[in-house]
Amino acid sequence: MTPLNPRPPGRLFAGLSLLLAAGTALADYTWNFPTPVTPIARDTLHIHNEFMVIITVLFVVVFSIMVYSMVKHRKSTGAEPATFTGPTGAFQWFWVLVPFGILLFIDFVLMGIPAFHAVIEMEDTRTKADMVLKVTGLQWKWQYEYPDSGIKFISTMSTPREQIEGKAAKGENYLLEVDNEVVLPVGKKVRVLLTSTDVIHTWWVPQFGVKRDAIPGFLRETWVRIEEPGVYRGQCAELCGKDHGFMPVVVRAVPEAEYLAWVDKKKTEMAAAAAGSDRAWTKEELVAAGKAAYEKNCAACHQAEGQGLPPAFPALAGSKIVTGPLLSPEGKLLPDSHVDRVLNGKAGTAMQAFKATLSDADLAAIITYERNAFGNAKGDMIQPAQIKALR
Repeated sequence: MTPLNPRPPGRLFAGLSLLLAAGTALADYTWNFPTPVTPIARDTLHIHNEFMVIITVLFVVVFSIMVYSMVKHRKSTGAEPATFTGPTGAFQWFWVLVPFGILLFIDFVLMGIPAFHAVIEMEDTRTKADMVLKVTGLQWKWQYEYPDSGIKFISTMSTPREQIEGKAAKGENYLLEVDNEVVLPVGKKVRVLLTSTDVIHTWWVPQFGVKRDAIPGFLRETWVRIEEPGVYRGQCAELCGKDHGFMPVVVRAVPEAEYLAWVDKKKTEMAAAAAGSDRAWTKEELVAAGKAAYEKNCAACHQAEGQGLPPAFPALAGSKIVTGPLLSPEGKLLPDSHVDRVLNGKAGTAMQAFKATLSDADLAAIITYERNAFGNAKGDMIQPAQIKALR
């Protein structure tokens, strides 16, 4: 595939920021896109700059003619209005057709062809794709899958609640930091598949030039080929609910050798997590692990102390569901029980099913923690092996 834009992208109007910076108290102004690191972003920036030049020239020409006409033919200079009506010959047709032809040329040749080329490149997700990344939007986090490697994990914002609530100083990457970064190899074409389990989300990384909706029930796609190693940050760009502003995207681009080492490490971690489903856990272990998993996956809705945000997000403290029976006497799943609600969610509400996104150990830990925290004090627990058998 030939490079989309071999010419370096110009930076238009950068000098205007100097005119607007009235004193050191004013923040820096940015008049351009972030530095592009993919072919799509580079092509988008190049076309944007070309279009800005074209429409600026058109504006200056048309506005100059308009100002000249108003000044030259104003009444105070003695200008008299023309009295002709109807066609006056070829000259009038010239003034109609020539501007029309110029605009037609600009629209279809100078603007249309480059834009068409860019759109075709953006939609070409399958040609010479080296790997696939599946992205699933959840309220309010992202799930990533690498089908070729069998890797699957959840990425959640890691900015401390103390910073969000103004109780601590904000960090360098405030609201744009996660516990599990997406890792991709530099120079490889990655086909990105997007969907959602609940509402519409938008996966957006500005330096990639990629902004694509993740829609429930649909599989949409785009692609990236990152050309420079680094960490690139974005976020959900669709108003998707209460914590819409807390769905960051963090992608770490690394050389291929480093990427392969990360794949091996991730597989080892997943194998260790799977092994945790087969051993017996103590209640103390489950409560400790459950507290961390609850804060990561549940506290956004049900709050840190389990008080919830009724009526959308009911309280867990004193909840009849949380303090109800775990399983039937035969060890079977009870409909609308605590275990059923965590595993399968509840249709028509914001309560999502977690059995497809969390491990057996995480599910058992969260359930055990909720039954022994917030004053519930049930004193019971459920083992990861039991969750595994209920799937």
